[in-house]
Amino acid sequence: MANRSPPATFLLFLAAVACGAAAARHNYSDALYKSILFFEGQRSGHLPPSQRISWRRDSALHDGASVGVDLTGGYYDAGDNIKFGFPMAFTTTLLSWSVIDFGHTMTPNHLSDAITAIRWATDYLLKATSIPNTLYVQVGNAFRDHSCWERPEDMDTPRTVYKVDASHPGSDVAGETSAALAAAAIVFRLRDPDYSDRLLQRAVRVFDFADQYRGAYSSSLHNVVCPCYCDFSGYKDELLWGAAWLHKATRRREYREYIKRNEEVLGASDTKHEFGWDNKHAGVNVLISKEVLMGKDDYLRSFKENADDFICSLLPGVSSHPEIQYSPGGLLFKTGGSNMQHVTSLSFLLLAYSNYLSHANSHVPCGASSASPAELRMAAKRQVDYILGDNPMGISYMVGYGNRYPQHIHHRASSLPSLEAHPGRIGCKAGGAYYLSPKPNPNLLIGAVVGGPTNISDIFPDARPIFQQSEPTTYINAPLVGLLAYFSAHPYD
Repeated sequence: MANRSPPATFLLFLAAVACGAAAARHNYSDALYKSILFFEGQRSGHLPPSQRISWRRDSALHDGASVGVDLTGGYYDAGDNIKFGFPMAFTTTLLSWSVIDFGHTMTPNHLSDAITAIRWATDYLLKATSIPNTLYVQVGNAFRDHSCWERPEDMDTPRTVYKVDASHPGSDVAGETSAALAAAAIVFRLRDPDYSDRLLQRAVRVFDFADQYRGAYSSSLHNVVCPCYCDFSGYKDELLWGAAWLHKATRRREYREYIKRNEEVLGASDTKHEFGWDNKHAGVNVLISKEVLMGKDDYLRSFKENADDFICSLLPGVSSHPEIQYSPGGLLFKTGGSNMQHVTSLSFLLLAYSNYLSHANSHVPCGASSASPAELRMAAKRQVDYILGDNPMGISYMVGYGNRYPQHIHHRASSLPSLEAHPGRIGCKAGGAYYLSPKPNPNLLIGAVVGGPTNISDIFPDARPIFQQSEPTTYINAPLVGLLAYFSAHPYD
């Protein structure tokens, strides 16, 4: 029998986590409320009377008109004014997964807010998939938009519409969109059955399109989507991801057989030690592992083995993978911009897998040792606490949470005067003065989590021009919603 005791370095890490958590006593419920509220600040289109981030107003009200399709609504993904379909779909999938796995730990108000955030996205995705074998994947010219610093309400850059279709495939973005619609269909199954059915039917149709017309949208629309959201991992992971969510949503044998039949062809073991809007393999393995741990679909056990290896690679003191590092302050670190996207997504997988293991009364084998579900939860909690202020800088990386948080975030609407404060239009280049201003942003984008330290030294300069560190994104917050939901109900777990 394998030794079930984790290595001493990991035990020391966990002891530090436990002491830090007991001392911090974070208000996870307040952080959860704010993490969901952030999505209201990212809304595009007609804003409802219930809009709480009141300095935002209606914007991009004619999106899609140039091609005769209503593409209003949805989310701006970050601090600019473009609607990128690929990260928006991933955001939707992770918000839905957060509710599916952790919605029962939310208060009724938090749960209602989270479901509203999901529906704002799915209403848009239904519009973007309204024509068979066509998916509208972007609204706005990123290069023109990024040459301006202006409010979404003022924006006058081209709202060019881009799509993938049978002649210009995009299996990656279509597979992710199918996953988003299928995951959301589970969320709405009991809450709005008719809407759920509509989402699921559309998910099936979009997946069939993704699978039949295979190809990467980064090839079909290279000059449009690269470098912003170029899919470096290819489209195979999204086909498995879409099939996995359709299997979970429909329980149809055809999707289970699709997954098994394409396991090697689509590279299920190719985790690359990451999970995010680009690479979904780790998410596929964790999602399918739940069924295996429950005693179902045992012939998909290889996915659990992949998940075990991946989860072990994330544990400090256990991992030997050079792609996974930890800063001196304990932050999970991956080279590249916007590190918090990795922190929240990978921590979400740690927490989700810990729950699946708990229900199966199981551990995760890590070589000659193993790790318990509680140890996985503590590793995830350490990352959440770091975000909320338990770090060498003593700063919360969530705007509006705690006494000290980023004041100069890379976000146009937050950094420019609101319409109420400045009713006159602020032109494309006129906004540059606000971009370069040393003053704090005038509008508080409550709940926004910025990219955080992008080197391993735990340093954060809080500088608007350094977008890799100071820009918030929807896909940083989406998995954090699930994490905060769990820890708001289990603050000392």
